[in-house]
Amino acid sequence: MTTSKEQLTIANIEIDVLKKNIKNMHLAVYPPTGRIRLSAPFDVDNEVIRLFAISKLSWIKKHIKNFKEQSRESEREFVDGESHYFKGKRYLLKVEETSGPASVYLEGTKELVLQIKPNASRAEKAKVVKEWYRKRLKEEIPDLLHKWEKHMGVKAADWGVKQMRTKWGACNIEEKRIWLNLELAKKPTICLEYIIVHELTHLLERNHNDRFVKYMNVFMPKWRLYRNELNRLPVAHNDWLY
Repeated sequence: MTTSKEQLTIANIEIDVLKKNIKNMHLAVYPPTGRIRLSAPFDVDNEVIRLFAISKLSWIKKHIKNFKEQSRESEREFVDGESHYFKGKRYLLKVEETSGPASVYLEGTKELVLQIKPNASRAEKAKVVKEWYRKRLKEEIPDLLHKWEKHMGVKAADWGVKQMRTKWGACNIEEKRIWLNLELAKKPTICLEYIIVHELTHLLERNHNDRFVKYMNVFMPKWRLYRNELNRLPVAHNDWLY
């Protein structure tokens, strides 16, 4: 048995308690509503876990409040004049009918043009735009990854882009593979860099402990500013459901 899951309720706040083969307790709050997970070693007494959670209650409430106040896009309909984001900038969608292949491109500094067949469904339009975001993000990542690998003295064996529901990035430490959330295509490049640095740091330190924070402070001294910027920006209507 490698993990066991329980639930703890403190001050009407539900906390998922995950017991694992680790040395220390770790607490995390996830968007969009502030789902809470507390990871603890198998041999830690439940009362110790409860007291630890109580000691972190103000920290938990602060993060839940921040997530609930974060701006959210309404569900995208992919119609003329609708707002869409790319690299942190807001663009207005312009839908053009075409008999040729579907495409997406930027026109000037204010418009995102979607060319698609007449009577295309919302789902078809969404798929085309999503793949455009994927392509743009995959074009941007290699140079940034190389830059930070060189600066940090680490090397990822592989990387990928996928839609993730609860986090901006992930790192498979054993395989040295990092994953980046497709939604990062909509955010400023510095936010993408912050997530790349965060995931590469896991190749040096698995856990979000003091050692991890020390590495982040060395490699990217303003990382907290970029994290706050990332969490301040609007998130997609339904991409963060848990």
